[in-house]
Amino acid sequence: MTSLTLIESSRFGPLQVEPEDVIDFPLGMIGLPGHRYTLLDRNPGSGFLWLHSLDEPALALPVVDPRKFFTNFAVSMGDEDRERVGASDLDAAELYITVRAAKDPADIVVNLKAPIVVWERVGHQVLNLSPDASLQAPLFAAGETSQDAAE
Repeated sequence: MTSLTLIESSRFGPLQVEPEDVIDFPLGMIGLPGHRYTLLDRNPGSGFLWLHSLDEPALALPVVDPRKFFTNFAVSMGDEDRERVGASDLDAAELYITVRAAKDPADIVVNLKAPIVVWERVGHQVLNLSPDASLQAPLFAAGETSQDAAE
């Protein structure tokens, strides 16, 4: 029987993470330490989650499922990334993109070029070869709110 992972998050305080909620990133993530993360839904219904490191208590990244904000979002992976991920159907995998927050919603951008694919509790940050994949795509169109984007 595997026990809970306990961390003292600098952002959220004490956290207890069930074993089935741990996501292993065997190759880590670009420019970030650690290999074990979990997803936290601190504002249910907003579409925003926190990808929180279990190895570095101060590290938590805001992420969103790109399919909820970009109706035409597509991931095009090379053979090596596709083999590493192991998902036969990407539509069935969990997909996330990192968010760079800003005070003004018009300045919030996301990274469509390096999405995070989670399949069977294993995560990989992959290179999106789609020509529409931008490193800094605006999350909201002018005048759009997160609710508008999610509909």
